[in-house]
Amino acid sequence: MSFKFNRLSLSVLLASSLSTAFYAQADVVIGVGGPFTGPNATYGAQYWKGASQAAADINAAGGIKGEKIVLVQGDDACEPKQAVAVANRLVDQSKVSAVVGHFCSSSTMPASEVYDEAGVLSITPGSTNPQITERGMKTLFRMCGRDDQQGDVAANYMLDVLKAKKIAVIHDKDTYGQGLADATKAALEKRGTKEVLYEGLSRGEKDFNALVTKIGSLKPDVVYFGGCHPEAGPLVRQMREQGVQAKFFSGDCVVTEELVTAAGGPQYTNGVLMTFGKDPRTLPSGKAVIDKFRASGFEPEGYTLYAYASIQAIAAAYNGAGKDNEKASEWLKSHSVDTVMGPKSWDGKGDLKVSDYVVYQWDDKGKYHAL
Repeated sequence: MSFKFNRLSLSVLLASSLSTAFYAQADVVIGVGGPFTGPNATYGAQYWKGASQAAADINAAGGIKGEKIVLVQGDDACEPKQAVAVANRLVDQSKVSAVVGHFCSSSTMPASEVYDEAGVLSITPGSTNPQITERGMKTLFRMCGRDDQQGDVAANYMLDVLKAKKIAVIHDKDTYGQGLADATKAALEKRGTKEVLYEGLSRGEKDFNALVTKIGSLKPDVVYFGGCHPEAGPLVRQMREQGVQAKFFSGDCVVTEELVTAAGGPQYTNGVLMTFGKDPRTLPSGKAVIDKFRASGFEPEGYTLYAYASIQAIAAAYNGAGKDNEKASEWLKSHSVDTVMGPKSWDGKGDLKVSDYVVYQWDDKGKYHAL
């Protein structure tokens, strides 16, 4: 996927590959790890746009104690083995101080082990699997919520608002997708509702007609899908083509207008529901940055501002405690940071103290809005 860079510093542009590079001794080198190729590349593009703009803005304001931020891009394509290779190159070749990444939980889990061993500070803007922060890693943080929090919001909405009696739960067999489906399933069971179907599909598949036939025979009120837009789009289209009119509900990995493209048009995604954090584009704290993005022709949807805020948090920690990552991590766990998404603070595990998941609905114009 290609995208334009808007007036970024030359140092940021030169550091955008994982080839051996030479940085000024006073640079603060930060890796940005995520899917820059493959079916989830749209999220890598969001990460890079957000992190690059934050680095440019912080550098223009004097950097981190006078040192410039240099970004290095690491493409994991949402593949766990590739994520490990990326993490090792970022640590060994690029000598990063910190990392913003990764995106898919299945990549963040193994990559974070590399960063933890190297003592590198890492913040994931988008990985929501609960186990990521349950492993006692001192220098690992999230800029997003967890699937158990997201699952609670989805389950309560399905039961209390949609009044659903029969719910089918589908997942993509991935760490993120199945983790989200399982969290939602557990939240439903806690409310006394047992799913009528629990089944997995494989990432990369496009023909779900046999599964849709099975779903249709059960006549569910809601089909809940744990997974991302490349599979969610074809699944909801094939449901509608087969006459399955159950509500389609998913999570934060379909928060891109590419969902509409993957489905074949807004006539298929109209009415689709999803959970995602409260839209940071509505907060006054981000207005100036959002205006800057829009003036350049880029809409900062999805995880763009999450990545921007992650760079802000790293800069705040280094300004507050220096570049010793253990001290910087301790600082983050005891201080609130003002970000483009409002003030953020973390608990001892590295999770946000406040999660703000809400429910969104896609309309017939191919846009999503909070309910």
